[in-house]
Amino acid sequence: MRWVIAACGVAMLCARGVSAEPLPSGAIGVTTGVVAGTGADNKRVGAGFYEFGAQASWQPTTTERRWGWTIRWASMFGLMYGGSASHIDTTLRTVQMDLTLGVRVRPWSSVSRYLTFRGGAELLRSNEPIPTDNSMTGSRSYVGGVACIGIDQYISIFMLDVDVRYAMIGGGGPAQLSLMIGGAFAGP
Repeated sequence: MRWVIAACGVAMLCARGVSAEPLPSGAIGVTTGVVAGTGADNKRVGAGFYEFGAQASWQPTTTERRWGWTIRWASMFGLMYGGSASHIDTTLRTVQMDLTLGVRVRPWSSVSRYLTFRGGAELLRSNEPIPTDNSMTGSRSYVGGVACIGIDQYISIFMLDVDVRYAMIGGGGPAQLSLMIGGAFAGP
C-alpha cells in the first residue's frame, strides 16, 4: 500500500500542469475570389474575379477559448467584365484595399476551425470612372465600409479561409458581393 501511495506522490510531482496551446497568432498569404456588383451596380461594374490578392491577419487565440478577436488587412487586384463603366477597355480593372476588425468564434468542438465576423473600411480604385446613383459621371476612387463572414481552418502551419464579403457600405461607391478563398502561412 505504501508503494502505491509513493508512486502516486511521485507521479503528482512529475506531472505537468495542463494548459492551453496557443494557436499561431499571425498569418500572411494570398487570396483570390469571384466578385459581382449588386443591384443597379451590377450593370455598372459587371462581374469578375480577383486575379491576385494579399492578406495579413493577427488573431491571438488559445485552444481553450471559444472566441477571440481578429484584425486583417487585404489588397486585391480585380478584373470586372460586362459592366457599362468600362468605356476604353472591355475590362474594368480595380484595386481594393481594406482593413477589418472582428471576432472569431468556435461553435464546434474542433480547435482548428473558427467562424469569423469582420467589419471595417475599404478603398476602391478603378482604371475608369464608375457612375453611381449620386453621380452619372462617377469617380475612380471610393471609400466605404465592408463586412464579411467566413471560416478560418488551420492545417499544420497553414491557415485556409473562405469569406463572403459585402463591400462599399455607405460612401456612395458601387456595392459588390464577393466570395473569397485564401491561404496563408500561420506563425507567431
